[in-house]
Amino acid sequence: MANRIVLGWREWVSMPGLGIVGLRAKIDTGARSSALHVDAQWRYVEGGAPWVGFRLSPGAIGAGSIEGCAPVHDEREVTDSGGHRTQRVFVRARLRLAGVEREIEINLADRRGMRFPMLLGRTAMARVFTVDPARSFLHGKAAPGLAAPHSDPSPP
Repeated sequence: MANRIVLGWREWVSMPGLGIVGLRAKIDTGARSSALHVDAQWRYVEGGAPWVGFRLSPGAIGAGSIEGCAPVHDEREVTDSGGHRTQRVFVRARLRLAGVEREIEINLADRRGMRFPMLLGRTAMARVFTVDPARSFLHGKAAPGLAAPHSDPSPP
């Protein structure tokens, strides 16, 4: 436990493979899975495998949007904090936080009414991070914006 990196209850995260830099995330140990707000999503088949395309606006209104795509990793039922169950698509993406990069599972959701476009759940933090709920943005403010998408096939 002593070697774990301490996070505040909110942090700046990046997902360079999806073209996302400087996204505000709520760090939520009460949530098992992580969720990313998408404005729209659509399914298609590529090379015989299911894929999902999506569009999100990670920054301020008028700051631009990102269209991305990823293979569907899984699709399962998720119960939100209000007890509502919905079927969600899960993708895998590389998360960059506090100088650490790791592959995590993210479900795509409509988080339009939420203050944070990203919710980082406990499975994404396992064995690397711990949370101090009295603190926030401990690892600096990343410059919000878009990054050029790239693929990194190396394991976490």
